[in-house]
Order: sequence, then structure tokens, then C-alpha cells
Amino acid sequence: MDIKVKKSVEAGINIYANLEKIEAKEFQDAIESAFNAEVSFMDKVKQVDAVFDDYQSFEELREVFFDLLMINFFSQDVQKLEEDYLDSEEWEAIEEETLDRGTELLNMFLYLKECADDNIAPELEDYLKEFLLVEEDEFQDEYRIYEKVIANQILVESDYSEIANVSTTVHDEDELYELFNPIVSFFYEPNPSSDQLAEFTKHAKNKSLETAFYQIITNFNK
Repeated sequence: MDIKVKKSVEAGINIYANLEKIEAKEFQDAIESAFNAEVSFMDKVKQVDAVFDDYQSFEELREVFFDLLMINFFSQDVQKLEEDYLDSEEWEAIEEETLDRGTELLNMFLYLKECADDNIAPELEDYLKEFLLVEEDEFQDEYRIYEKVIANQILVESDYSEIANVSTTVHDEDELYELFNPIVSFFYEPNPSSDQLAEFTKHAKNKSLETAFYQIITNFNK
């Protein structure tokens, strides 16, 4: 299990469980066991889904854990496969089968991994323009998804209260619903103190989920 993924998994589970006032240890042990299993990617997906089926109180985290499983595969598991595996028909079939899985946090993880590789600090403008290429004609899907973020980039110079306030205008069918606040807040403060984390939670509309997302992102960035 990739160390960044492990930190994110632990932080996300623990803050979510703490805010929901539920027990986390058995669920965490089961998730980590699924991530560490010596099986194919799709078999890992099935194992992780089975864990969520068994622990319904953590259901809200299911899709972001698919993202974490995916980035764990890119960071670690793929090293054990053939060099051109990601160009293979097998992987193409997996991508097709999982098109409707995961969240936009996968893009965040890929971006943060690239930042770490290049030894640069993550910045919202860089994420939007250089990674997602939202200004390019062929990437208008990304522009549509991030349109509200693009229009509110100044928020990274504001505070948690204002970021959370704008996040309430994101429609519940949008890809960034419940992700706008933690994503923008990360670019506002990528390494929050315990007091700052409490301030974030205070203003979040879905306190458990959004704080878990925020912790997952910040721990992946460490």
C-alpha cells in the first residue's frame, strides 16, 4: 500500500468516524486488507466494495476510496506488471468498466503526485490551467465541471467561512457537490492545524464527509 494512500485512508476514516461517532477499527482493518491483497485491480475493487457493503455506516466514503484504490494502483501495483500495461487492451477494458466510478478527487491525487514528482507546491491556478487544461477547447468537460471553481478562484485568499458559503451554491447533481469546499479549502490551506481543521468543520454543510475529504487530500499531499 502506497504510503500517501495509507495516510489518506487512515486520516479519512478516523475523522469521519470521530464526527459520526462510530467505531472505525474493524472497518479500517478490512479496507487496508483489501488494498494490500495480492489480486488483480478489479478483484481489489470487488473486495473494497464488499467491505463497504458490510459496513454501511461508511457508505459515503465508497467512491473516494475507489479513487484511492486507483491511485494506489498507479503508484504501486502497476510497478509489478508489464511496462506497457496501462496501454493494454486489458486496462482499456477496466477503464471502460469503471467509467461511472470514483470522484473528481482522482484528478487531485494525480495532480498532487505530479507536484511531488516535480517538487513544486500545488496551486489552484496551476491545477486548473496546466493540469486540467480548462482553457483548451478539447477539455471543455473539465471546464464545465470546474466552472464554479474557475469563477471563484479568489476564494483561496479568503477564509473557510466564505469558501463554505459559496459551496452551498453548487447543485447537488454537480460532480463537485460536497467536493468544492474541501478542494478549494485545500488550496487555501494545504496543511491545516487542528484549530484550522475545526474551523473548516464548523462551516461545512456535510461536516463528516467534507472534513474527511479535506483530510484525505491534505494527508495525500504530505
